Amino acid sequence: MSSKRPKSKEAHKIKGKDKKKENNFPTADEGASEPDHPDYIFPLVLTSATQELFGCRADEDLTGENPYKLLKKEDIVQDMKTRASVSDFSPIKQLVLDYPEDELLLVFDRDFTYGQSFYLVLTVEAKENILKPSVQGDDEEQINHEEEDEEMIIPKTPESRPWMSLGSEQEIEEESVTESRPRLRYKISPLLRRCGAPVCFSDRIALDGKEGFVECPSYQDKSFSIREMERHTAIQASGDTKHSSTQTLWKYPRNMWTQYESREFSPEEKEHHLQSENLKNFITSVLTRFEISLQQNHITDVFCDDWTALCEDDGALTGKTETQLKEYQSFMDLHFSKEKTISHIHWHPTISGVIAVAMTERLSLEERIDNSTKLLLNPSYILFWNFTDPINPQLQLECPDDVLCFQFCPSDPNIIAGGCMNGQVVLWDISAHVERLQDTRSGGKNISNKLDKNNVTPVVRYCAVSGIENGHKAPITDIQWLPETFELSKLGIPVENPSRISVQLGTCAPDCCVLFWDLRPPRVVSQSLTDVKQKSEEKPLENPHGVPNTFKHLNLTWKPFIRVSLPKIGSSGEYSPLKFSLRDNTVDCPTGDKPPQNTDREEGCGFAQLRVPSAKQQKPLENISTKLYVGTEDGELVYTDWKIEKDNDSGRLLSSKPIHRLLVHDTLVNTVSRSPFFRDIILTVSSFSFAIWKEGVTSGPILRSACSKMLRTVGHWSLSRPAVFFIGKEDGSIEVWDLLQNSHEPSQSQNISSAAVTCISTSSISSKQHLLAVSDRLGTLHILQIPWTLRRSSNSERQIVKKYFEKEEERLEYFEKRQIQHEKEKKEMEAEQQRKKTEPVMPLKQEEELEAEALKEYEQFLALEKVILKNMGLLTETEDRSDL
Repeated sequence: MSSKRPKSKEAHKIKGKDKKKENNFPTADEGASEPDHPDYIFPLVLTSATQELFGCRADEDLTGENPYKLLKKEDIVQDMKTRASVSDFSPIKQLVLDYPEDELLLVFDRDFTYGQSFYLVLTVEAKENILKPSVQGDDEEQINHEEEDEEMIIPKTPESRPWMSLGSEQEIEEESVTESRPRLRYKISPLLRRCGAPVCFSDRIALDGKEGFVECPSYQDKSFSIREMERHTAIQASGDTKHSSTQTLWKYPRNMWTQYESREFSPEEKEHHLQSENLKNFITSVLTRFEISLQQNHITDVFCDDWTALCEDDGALTGKTETQLKEYQSFMDLHFSKEKTISHIHWHPTISGVIAVAMTERLSLEERIDNSTKLLLNPSYILFWNFTDPINPQLQLECPDDVLCFQFCPSDPNIIAGGCMNGQVVLWDISAHVERLQDTRSGGKNISNKLDKNNVTPVVRYCAVSGIENGHKAPITDIQWLPETFELSKLGIPVENPSRISVQLGTCAPDCCVLFWDLRPPRVVSQSLTDVKQKSEEKPLENPHGVPNTFKHLNLTWKPFIRVSLPKIGSSGEYSPLKFSLRDNTVDCPTGDKPPQNTDREEGCGFAQLRVPSAKQQKPLENISTKLYVGTEDGELVYTDWKIEKDNDSGRLLSSKPIHRLLVHDTLVNTVSRSPFFRDIILTVSSFSFAIWKEGVTSGPILRSACSKMLRTVGHWSLSRPAVFFIGKEDGSIEVWDLLQNSHEPSQSQNISSAAVTCISTSSISSKQHLLAVSDRLGTLHILQIPWTLRRSSNSERQIVKKYFEKEEERLEYFEKRQIQHEKEKKEMEAEQQRKKTEPVMPLKQEEELEAEALKEYEQFLALEKVILKNMGLLTETEDRSDL
């Protein structure tokens, strides 16, 4: 126990009151009853900026328990100099300057005792007296707490009290269970014939049979009724809220307009306001501020998003940016990918995460001839893969022969066109399996329902195939759909497409021609009554495989309507195309809308109902380019026109000759691809090099790579960055070229597979996930994740790349001019040499006369030199005689 006598709380309170009366200075616990403040303090209003600057934020840095803050005098003076009249301390500027010490006391007045949230102590004596009582008061409170603790430690003996009934025993009796009747007893025993019988236990599934389990569900027995005596429930009052939203159903767009006329002053009112003094005074008063605002807008871009510009190089600043391609997933089927290679890949244009690959036999020409019977019995397939099931393909498209290229229809992704190795064009319709592909986006929830009992992927047979006699005579190496905004007439003239559905496509093969095909049935000449009667009597053919009748009008009778031949320039023979590139021009619709895609077509509808319009109804389009680039087997890039012209001599319709030929590559061209950002920039790739061309520049490529030791197999542009493209090589590596970093070497090279890369394709799943699909010669499809540095494009990257291409074009023009000038100079030098050779030889006497004249001139020069030296006094007569 402490030797000190415990003090009562009343005495402590009285003592505290006496101290407050003795001191004339306010404390933190004191509340003034008078609204006026003493002379030694000054109430202040501090803004949030000032509180943040001096570290005195209310209820954060300063609280009711710790309301004091010492501010440096020099900081306050500097704030008043910096912000001038805007500073919160400007009303007491002179008082602060006259303060003798270096630190001033700022007190947080939480209860607004003096009318404001802060007040500043202006004298040294008041600052010391305010700070000291708080320390003394804390000591006394600590002593009182110790004395109270000592008093609470004293133990007390509990005293027993008599029990008083408040009615709880009645509730206990009601809740207790008592027996109202004697207990029932049951005896259960097995049958005698089963006693001692051998028992065999085994595992079984409860769902297989009816006797696998016994369910004992609960039910309500009417014989018994339990009365509810008491229920414990809880409720909470809450506001009745409801979240709802609406969305306008947009079936198809319509052109709408509103005509209105703005309300204006009358001419008299305009004249009155323009001549008024108030308007003149207003303009004069705001003229200076208006000029300053215009200057600021001219200097700084107020519409620039600083946060977006700041985060462009965020990854480079942190130093943790990923630059390598990461393996995301790989696909390979043990049955369909065995001893096969992938010839072409294509992402589904509308269903995210679905990719189609074409599988072909890995055989040479001699091996194909030897195994032709085996190849007919084992058809090739196009497999559809998705990310949710990397083992089983979701769909198989049966092909009449190995498919080297295929493409989805731009207006209806359910229609797929492919080019076969035997020169046929094949069409598929996967409308009946769209739901199966769309279910893959659910994360694998419905995959178990999609496969049948035998775990077999459904096979889709082709709807139509072209006739062999009317198609290509060589394997089709490239196929492209025409845009849905225009179509071609029989003469190759672009005309308006009224149906707004892509119905035409182009193909090329090494048989020296480019063919254009139309999916619509041709115009039928009027038939006789006998033909009509025969067709009506014909029975419809059975369709056991469920092949859609979308293109039954084209099967085995389909033939091209335009054949573009490629004769060589200046010599006999023709070019052998492997790849071609169309300029995807589009024409705005007259109504500005795009027709909806007919994904749910009925059988017999759609393309079968479309007809080729007559030439009189077709409206030609002037702003569609009919030029195309073609890459050949000999490494040439041919620029030609697909229009059909009439020969003046024979009157036959013939293809026009190519405009020009560009020869840079030494081997076949395996890629001709246009940039998705610049429609006049073309990338071509051959075995040893690649080149970037600009349409309209005929002097050469604007960029050409050095020859590579390893063969290059394919190239592809990036869809998110204008300066990036990918090159696949024979050793299974991928080169990433970034023109903003280097133009003479790849920015990075990464090995993907042990076999040669056959195809490359990119896809944008989301803004934060871009994928790169790479296939190899072993039949494996690799899905790689593109890092942030290769998918994030800066705001000025497109302009920088455009300027780079323009400078390279200027360099080519300068080189061409210099080359022409050098050839001209060379011709002049050769002409001069030839002229000198043809000049007659001068006679001997004429040479002697020339020598005599030269000697005479030299003697005259010596005589003149002596005269000048004599006049200058540098030569005396003695020296003159000695010289003689």
